[in-house]
Amino acid sequence: MNGVEKLSTRRVANPGKATVLALGKAFPSQVVPQENLVEGFLRDTKCDDAYIKEKLEHLCKTTTVKTRYTVLSREILDKYPELTTEGSPTIKQRLEIANEAVVEMALEASLGCIKEWGRPVEDITHIVYVSSSEIRLPGGDLYLSAKLGLRNDVNRVMLYFLGCYGGVTGLRVAKDIAENNPGSRVLLTTSETTILGFRPPNKARPYDLVGAALFGDGAAAVIIGANPKECEAPFMELHYAVQQFLPGTQNVIDGRLSEEGINFKLGRDLPQKIEENIEEFCKKLMGKAGDESMEFNDMFWAVHPGGPAILNRLETKLKLEREKLESSRRALVNYGNVSSNTILYVMEYMRDELKKKGEAAQEWGLGLAFGPGITFEGLLIRSLTSP
Repeated sequence: MNGVEKLSTRRVANPGKATVLALGKAFPSQVVPQENLVEGFLRDTKCDDAYIKEKLEHLCKTTTVKTRYTVLSREILDKYPELTTEGSPTIKQRLEIANEAVVEMALEASLGCIKEWGRPVEDITHIVYVSSSEIRLPGGDLYLSAKLGLRNDVNRVMLYFLGCYGGVTGLRVAKDIAENNPGSRVLLTTSETTILGFRPPNKARPYDLVGAALFGDGAAAVIIGANPKECEAPFMELHYAVQQFLPGTQNVIDGRLSEEGINFKLGRDLPQKIEENIEEFCKKLMGKAGDESMEFNDMFWAVHPGGPAILNRLETKLKLEREKLESSRRALVNYGNVSSNTILYVMEYMRDELKKKGEAAQEWGLGLAFGPGITFEGLLIRSLTSP
């Protein structure tokens, strides 16, 4: 360019506001193409019921998932055959598998994130650890901190059993820490496995089949910090965050731990409840952008893909252009619903999309997730990505 450097058009973060500085993800080695799931699941659980096979085949198509990753393997089932026995008290065995697996995935995701960040691991001052897949004292936050070689005075926060909205909760908590502790750098990790909920099919538990067709395993990590240094590359600003629950809906998503693992019941009215309340919730977030003329299609959208029905209803209710939820649908297709992790996979896709759009990319967006409560978690996000 005739010796003249092209000036960066990266937006500047607002002073004191938390930003996302790096992102990483990890998955177990076992890959499950959706077209192979029915045969493998029925074989592993020794089920030859024609009705269950037909039902699961239908669900595998309607979820839109193409690929998922899972900790569960033939080696694990050979070692713990009781996992496929109805009514068998296996919580001890499940936790033996899950407690180790979630930390290993969190470690890989965190190492990838720290490498992208480019600063020494000793500069991490806080860690926020999110999981609905392990139970022990001390928790995975301590084991992960030790494996990463974090300082022994790192400040740790554990967020357990929040379900699908846990990733956005983690972002909200990390945001608060970063903005109220000058110079801090927060490692947020999320890690999930379906081991606790895996069980043989039973007609009395239809939601188990939904879980088998929809959920996957994996981990993700981000570094959050305010007032980025020159050596850092922030790509999103977490401008404002809010959590809200819908009174009287605590039984719509119901999870209970038992000797057999974790049992879930999901109300059929979940998509409807979200649809009925989503517009007001989004407007509350958008109001913090300071532009009263802004409409839903003027923003980018990072929505936790709990399932295609939720995305479709949200799209219809808010009259969103089809492309607005493309990052959410891609995450669902490629990874399934990975509970708290999934919003971070969506944000990674969104980062790529905003880069491709360059100067045409929207400045403001929303990050949304829904889970037990019914709980809504929301973020008003400002893109800092360079064209």
